[in-house]
Amino acid sequence: MKYCSSRGLESGLSFRDVLFAGYAKDGGLYVPEEFPKLTLDELKSMAHTSYPGLVFEMARKFISEQEISSVQLKDLIDNNIKKFTTPEVVEIKQLNGELNIVELFHGPTLAFKDLALSVVGGLLNFYLKESQQKITILVGTSGDTGSSALMSVRGEEHTDIVVLLPHGRCTRIQELQMTTIIDDNVHIYRVEGNSDELDEPIKKCFQDESLVADHNLISINSINWGRVMVQIAHYFYSYFRLCGEVGEVVQLLVPTGAAGNITETLTII
Repeated sequence: MKYCSSRGLESGLSFRDVLFAGYAKDGGLYVPEEFPKLTLDELKSMAHTSYPGLVFEMARKFISEQEISSVQLKDLIDNNIKKFTTPEVVEIKQLNGELNIVELFHGPTLAFKDLALSVVGGLLNFYLKESQQKITILVGTSGDTGSSALMSVRGEEHTDIVVLLPHGRCTRIQELQMTTIIDDNVHIYRVEGNSDELDEPIKKCFQDESLVADHNLISINSINWGRVMVQIAHYFYSYFRLCGEVGEVVQLLVPTGAAGNITETLTII
C-alpha cells in the first residue's frame, strides 16, 4: 500500500512516511493511492471478530507486511488497547426497540478519540524505537483530542508533545484532564481565540518546511491518516454486532464536528 497527496502532487509514500507527516507538501492530505473494497465473503469471515481483531484486519489493509509484520502489529494493537476499562473496548447498549447506542468512551480519557490515538501512539513509538529518532507532536484542541493525545505518548522518551488549548473554550473537566498530566515530555499552553482560529497558525507551522525538519514536527490531529485508519474498525464492529445477517442494512447516526469521526466510513465500504 502506497500513499499520495489528495491534491495529486506527491505519490509513492509509505505508511511510515504519512504517519510522521502533517499536511502534504502541496497542502493536501495524505491518503491511500487506492482504497480496498471488501467482498461479502470477507465481511462474513470478520463478523465475529473482536474489536482489537478488527483494528488489526483494517490496519493490515493499509500497512504492508514489509513495514510491520503481522505478529508485531497484533502485539502493538493488543498492548495499547488493553488500557481500556472494558474487555470489549466498544460496547453496544439497547435503548429501546431497534434503537441502540454505541459506547466509544471506555478509554483512558473517556473520549472516542482514545480508540485511535492509543494505537497511533503505539505505532509512533514502534518506529521511533527502531530508528532512535525524536519527534515533536503539535496538537490544537477544543478538548477531547488534547487529553487523548497526551495520554497516548506521555512518558515516551522519543517524543515531545505540545498541546495548544483555547482559553475558556474547553470544559473545566477537559482542561483539568490536560493540565494535570505531568511528564517531562508534556507541554501545554493556553492560547487566545477559538479552535478554528487556532487551526490557522498550526497549519502555517506545518507549511514551514524548515521548522518541520528542524523539530521533526508531526500532527496527530484528524489530518493524520493513522487516526482515520484505526477508526474504521469501530464502524465495522458496530455493524457486525447490530446486523441480523451480514449484508443487511444498518443505519448509523454519527454526531460529528469537523467530520473526523465519519470520514473513515467512506474509505473502505
